[in-house]
Amino acid sequence: MRIDSNTKSVAKRVICTLLMMIWAVVTLPQARAADPAAELVEHLAKHCFDCHSGSSSEAGLDLAELNWDLRDAATFATWVQVHDRVAAGEMPPPDATTMDQSQRTALVAQLGQALRTYQRQIQQEQGRVVARRLTHSQLEATLQDLLGIDVPLTRHLPQPPRTGEYTTLAELQTLSHFDLENHVQVVDMALDEAMRRALTPTTPWKRRFSAKELSRTRTRTREPEYIDGAAVVWSGRLIFYGRLPATTAREDGWYRIRFEASALKKPADRGVWCTVRSGKCVSSAPLMSWVGAFEVDEEKKTVDMVTWLPQGHMLEIRPNDVTLKRARFQGGQAANGEGGAQDVPGLAIHWLEMERIHPIADDAFVRQRLFGRIKVTPHDDPLQAKCECDHPLAAGEELICRMAGLAWRRPVERAELEPYLALYRKTWEGTQSIPESLRVAYTAILCSPRFLYFEESPGRLDPYAIATRLSYFLCHSLPDEALFQAARQGELRADQPEAILSHAHRLLRTPRGEQFMARFAGEWLELRDIEFTEPDARLHPDFDLIVQDAMLQETHAFLQHLLERNAPIGELVAAPYTFLNSRLARYYGVSGVRGDTLRCVDLPPDSHRGGILSHGSVLKVTANGTNTSPVLRGVWVARRILGEDIPPPPANVPAIEPDIRGAKTIREQLEKHRQDEQCASCHRKIDPPGFALENFDAAGRWREFYPVVRGGKVQKGPRIDPSYVWESGGSFEDFESFRELVQRREEDLARNLIEQMLVYGTGARISFADRSEVERLTRQVAAQGYGIRAILDAVVTSSIFLSK
Repeated sequence: MRIDSNTKSVAKRVICTLLMMIWAVVTLPQARAADPAAELVEHLAKHCFDCHSGSSSEAGLDLAELNWDLRDAATFATWVQVHDRVAAGEMPPPDATTMDQSQRTALVAQLGQALRTYQRQIQQEQGRVVARRLTHSQLEATLQDLLGIDVPLTRHLPQPPRTGEYTTLAELQTLSHFDLENHVQVVDMALDEAMRRALTPTTPWKRRFSAKELSRTRTRTREPEYIDGAAVVWSGRLIFYGRLPATTAREDGWYRIRFEASALKKPADRGVWCTVRSGKCVSSAPLMSWVGAFEVDEEKKTVDMVTWLPQGHMLEIRPNDVTLKRARFQGGQAANGEGGAQDVPGLAIHWLEMERIHPIADDAFVRQRLFGRIKVTPHDDPLQAKCECDHPLAAGEELICRMAGLAWRRPVERAELEPYLALYRKTWEGTQSIPESLRVAYTAILCSPRFLYFEESPGRLDPYAIATRLSYFLCHSLPDEALFQAARQGELRADQPEAILSHAHRLLRTPRGEQFMARFAGEWLELRDIEFTEPDARLHPDFDLIVQDAMLQETHAFLQHLLERNAPIGELVAAPYTFLNSRLARYYGVSGVRGDTLRCVDLPPDSHRGGILSHGSVLKVTANGTNTSPVLRGVWVARRILGEDIPPPPANVPAIEPDIRGAKTIREQLEKHRQDEQCASCHRKIDPPGFALENFDAAGRWREFYPVVRGGKVQKGPRIDPSYVWESGGSFEDFESFRELVQRREEDLARNLIEQMLVYGTGARISFADRSEVERLTRQVAAQGYGIRAILDAVVTSSIFLSK
């Protein structure tokens, strides 16, 4: 159904309301900061002004000119930096100060108290985060669960910029007229689909294709050839080879794909790895979507997958392991017998079934959610469907009240709903159509700021706000009925942590909750960017999409395993096991793993794998596809794993690029940076973990030597030296000894994970005023063995998580 003029008018009014609400938020009164105590000023003047005053101030920090207007974010950040440098003993430097420990302690205490007092005043008035809205993926999941639809809506929203930050972070969530227009369009698409399913008959669709129906009808083409009762695709480089026009989707939707397959001429030591992808499979539309991968032997096996297929897209199923021998085809097409004659491995498909499915909810749920007790008689044309009700105005108002309560995630007062009820009544008077009248009201509800934004008041969250925050943290969507019921009964309160934990553990067992660690890792470890680079095939000839998919699965399974076992945090970085299938095991050099099912594998003592830092997914996203950089990986480890703050490099310092000609090693290049004190303070934290990971290449494989390119050929270059002296944690000779050092830093690892989860879950960075609570949580989980489930439990029951 398309937006009519009434709906468009409603949308415009809603947009204006939303803009006025945002304006009111950003113009909230700002707290004023009290001047620091005279004793604090005296300390700074006595011990710091010699080096930090005037035009020649060290590091450009002139404390004599630094004001105390903490409303300015940059000023506040500078005072926090002063506090932290003094607390760490870095400022004043030990060799240039008369400040004794008692004076240092006093200065840190006074400055810290002044900063905390100001920030807590702000938090009491406004909360830790002023206004936070649904991310694109949260919007999609919310509309799907609310309406019972399964359309992948994020495909129709612009990709958020790659900032390296959490998408939930409120301070980075812009909202332009373009964003609002996209929101209205997505809401319209969601209601279109919901109305279509509610008002038309349920029409199951299932089709079974024989091997002959899947095979080519011409002599030279890119479809499988029919050989001995099977549709056969040989290993080759031909684009779109293995496409199956018979599987072309007649309508957008989710499809369950089942087929029986076996291998032909497989290698003696392994099976044939194949991929399933989808697309239009023509040169004018070359992009393909990943569906999955599988391995086949000579014995027949059934493969089962679920995928979204847009109308007009078909499946492509083919051998796609780059380590297999590949056939060459002439003229851009494959002729009958051409591939088999080259003695290459092949895939035989014996039959294939496609079934249209709805993975979230059936049509009965959608119909009940939109129309409740109104009798609906579906029709192939939704405009001719009948909706019968004795009291349409009363029934419609009841449904609008229910929809608003669900969409806005809290009880709704009648007076608050009056504008939406008036829209329903006015539309009904003009059209006498229940679906159209409800559609207008539902559109207004879903375009309201009350839906798009999280409604939270400064201070402790009320039970409904707790339910919402907990559900979006763990399930990425609105609360389910059990959580709403707990909120109605007043069970979700800060002083009842047992109830909150009970629901948290229950949510983690739901289908969306089971994906929590995968979603969180996508942002925390930046795994969402794994497709951003493609490794250079010349330098990384064994890497392919099958390996990349297995790498992601490895990390997701590993993190889920840690959470379910409440494993100690040290196991995150040093585990004697990992999760592998036969393709990833072969890529890592781990023997004895067979089959395409990912499983937990105990690693041999001489393996370099084990722990998140050795996962191919992490190693790939921390490289550029061609080369590795100790700086990039070092910054990533410091920020993402150890929780150390690494500021951006000075603007006048150029980036360092590895010299692939082999004339100078990256270690030699970085030595120049460490000679500059402006760079050295950060490189002391960055370089140790960066060099420790240098034995892993840009595609996640182990290496002993740097590659160099001479005359267009890749040759063995200098031997890699991963050793380093780590000022904060001793020295190490190789990756394994570095990993042991990191594993011992349980307190730092736990504190970091607490902070990462709090930022992801609340939408606000850890502030200076939050530090004492984070330290309390760190001590709490220390008493529980630093278990990862214990860390999550501590986070969701913390005062930070349970406050605005």
